[in-house]
This record gives sequence, structure tokens and C-alpha cells, in this order.
Amino acid sequence: MASRSALPFDVRIMNGLASALFLSVALAALGTAVWWVAHHPSWSLGRIVVDGEVEHQSEEGVRAYLAPQLRGSFLTLDLQEVKRLFETLPWVRQAVVRREFPNRLHVTLQEHEAVAWWGEAGGGKLVNRQGAVFEADPDPGHAQAESWPELVGPEGGSDRVYALYRQLQPVLQPLGQPLSQLELGASGHWQARLAGGTQIELGRGSEAELLARAERFSSTLPELMTRYGGRALEAADLRYPDGYAVRMRGVQTVSDDKAAAALAARVRKK
Repeated sequence: MASRSALPFDVRIMNGLASALFLSVALAALGTAVWWVAHHPSWSLGRIVVDGEVEHQSEEGVRAYLAPQLRGSFLTLDLQEVKRLFETLPWVRQAVVRREFPNRLHVTLQEHEAVAWWGEAGGGKLVNRQGAVFEADPDPGHAQAESWPELVGPEGGSDRVYALYRQLQPVLQPLGQPLSQLELGASGHWQARLAGGTQIELGRGSEAELLARAERFSSTLPELMTRYGGRALEAADLRYPDGYAVRMRGVQTVSDDKAAAALAARVRKK
């Protein structure tokens, strides 16, 4: 019997082509079978189960919103794409999606916990507890929404503004008015507003410098207010290197040429 190597060259070529053709047909047939199985009606998506933090979501609402956007069967659905779609829902911070045989998707949601407005109150942008901005509207009658502060700053700066807000709030607490607005300007200048309308110029500087100014102000202001008969405080400027300036309702400046400054009093560091 002749060895394979002894076969004529053209015969070996034909055998190789036949083997390759047979393998291609077999792979195509296998692929067709797999595709047919994966797309068989028995693998149609039957149900989406939603759990986790679902205060602002419902399984019925989620299914009605997402079902028309899902492409493929239970086996062929792209779970990363499904995850992305869920995370486009208002209030959804994170979604974990997994298949549950035979035809069910299980979705665990983690919602944003709103702590402040980003920009004007009611503007549709909120800040969560991680300092990130998301778009959503509070539920009608949401009691806490009325007490959320307004945080303002450059794009991408929400975490920095929220971090300073959290530290300033207890420092300014002795003033008896909650911190209702904190703004970081484009030039790096900080400005705060209390719930009663008092404007506070914090100026520029590191976080430690800003907190030191606020601490000096809140710890000495009560004595100053007593000295001036407890008049309402309208504004304060903490940018002085050795103290701060305040403007109080009904307190006049000494001369007309200084009236524009509206400097009512100045407290020096002790």
C-alpha cells in the first residue's frame, strides 16, 4: 500500500480541499444549529424581576420602558447593554443584571440618594451622597427636597463642592441658620448663603484655610451681634487676612464715601 507522501501532488491538494470543505460545512451547520437553538421561541424572555433599592422604580414601569428596547432572546441578550439601559433610568445609580433559567432576567438596582440640588432648586439636577450629579425630579410632595441646599460649581466639580459643604455646615451651625447655598466660581472663589439670606464671601484658598475663616467668624459673631443690638446680619466678608467685615440691617457707615463698602464692623483676630 502506497504511503500518503507517495500520493500525487494533485491528489493531496484535492484531499486537503475536501477536508477543509467538510470542516467548513460542519462548522456552518453547527453554527446554524446553535443560532436556531438560541433564537427558538422557547428561549424568549419571559420576565424581568427587579429588586434592591426600588423606591422610585417598579417592575411594571421598568418592563414597560425597557421591553421595547431589548433585542434578542434570553440566551443572546447582551447583559452589558441591558445594564446600560437600566442605568439610564432616573434615580438608578447602579444595576446588576443576571440570567435566571429558563427565561428570566434578575435585576438588582441601587438608587441615588439625593442630598442637594446641583444649581437652582427644581432645575432637575441633583447631587447624591457620593458627590456625583444625576438628573431626576423628586417625587411630588417629597418633604426633604425643600431642605436640600443648592450647590453650584464648574462641571465635574460637584464632589469638591459637596465635600466642603459637609464640613462647613457644622462649623456655621452656631449662627442659627442652615447653610442653604454654596458656590464655587470659575476663578476659584467660594461664596455661601444661609437660609435667612445672609451672603458670606469665603474667598479663595485651601479647604483648611476656608474652614479656619469660617470657624473664626462663627465663634466671634455672636459677641459682635450682641454689641450691635442683635440686628439682622445681611452679609459678611471673610477675605480679610486679620479678621472679617459684616453688614447689618440698619447700621450706617461713617461717611458717604465709604457707604459703598457697607462696612459695619470689623473683628480682629484675638
